[in-house]
Amino acid sequence: MAEAITIARPYANAAFAIAQEKNELKAWSDLLAILSQCVADPKMQSIITSPAVSDEQVISVFADIAGEMSGDAQNFLALLAENNRLQLLDKIAVIFEELREEAEQIMTADVTSARALTTEQEKNISAALKKRLGRDVTLNVDVDESLLGGAIIRAGDLIIDGSALGKLNRLANAIL
Repeated sequence: MAEAITIARPYANAAFAIAQEKNELKAWSDLLAILSQCVADPKMQSIITSPAVSDEQVISVFADIAGEMSGDAQNFLALLAENNRLQLLDKIAVIFEELREEAEQIMTADVTSARALTTEQEKNISAALKKRLGRDVTLNVDVDESLLGGAIIRAGDLIIDGSALGKLNRLANAIL
């Protein structure tokens, strides 16, 4: 659904510009995360799309769920509602996080390993990625025993497959 991402990008850029100008990147990030979870709920979808519910009522529901919102945030939601773009909040949140990570020189990496990693192993992976990528790296760690051994690391466009299963697949491909 590249079209939705394309439509969401200018809104995410606008939200980011506002948040950066006011030095509220974390607050906006948290707010967009909550709002994106809201729009994923089928009940909220029916409220958003219902012609019987006004934009002001929808924004009021969002405000009740998210808690205290700044005037800029309320104006942002009003703009989304006016342009029938509230359903894009999940995509807007993803793009906003990418912009925030770039601005703060941080990155999230996904690590899938055959066994649970120790704290020391996580620190070593994070430090190695920081050295290679030049950013602070936060890890999302998952276990997949089907890898047999080793790990697969995904950080942005970088993919490092150090799993035993990956090595066996590469060996099989080399033999054929």
